Amino acid sequence: MHTVYLALGTNLGSRIANLKSAIAALPPQMTMKAKSPVYETPPWGYTEQGAFLNQVVKVETYLEPEPLLKHLKRLELALGRVPNFQNGPRLIDLDILFFDDLVLDTPELVIPHPRLHERGFVLVPLNDIAPDLLHPEFKKTVSELMAGCDTSEIKVFKR
Repeated sequence: MHTVYLALGTNLGSRIANLKSAIAALPPQMTMKAKSPVYETPPWGYTEQGAFLNQVVKVETYLEPEPLLKHLKRLELALGRVPNFQNGPRLIDLDILFFDDLVLDTPELVIPHPRLHERGFVLVPLNDIAPDLLHPEFKKTVSELMAGCDTSEIKVFKR
C-alpha cells in the first residue's frame, strides 16, 4: 500500500457538495486516513474568478502513480469537471501532492507536485494533517514550507 496526499479544490456550483462528492468517490481504490478542514481561498494564477474551497486528504492506495493519476482524472470527469484553461474555474480538481517519498518527473506526472511549495491553499490544509511531512527534494517539512508562503487570505470555511 502507498500513502498519498491529494489536494481537492472547487470554485463552481455547490462547492462543499463537490468536495464531499469527491471524497465519497475515492473508495474502493483509496482508503481515507485523514482529511483537513475545508478552507476558502482566493483564486491563484487566473484571478478573475470566484473563491475556491480547498482541502487535503491522506489516503492509502494500491495504485501506482500513473494509474492513480488516470483514475483521478476519470473521477474528475465523472464528478462533472469540464476541461478548461489552466488555473481556470473548475467544478473539482484532484491533484497528487505526495506519493510515499517518491520523486518522479515524467511528461505526464511530477511528484511531489511541482508548485506545492508556492501554494498556501495547499500548504495550509496539508499542514493540518501532516506538518512534519518532509519534502523529499527540498528537505523541508510542510510547516517549514508554509512559513515561506503568504497565507494571509486563507480562511477556514464556515458553513
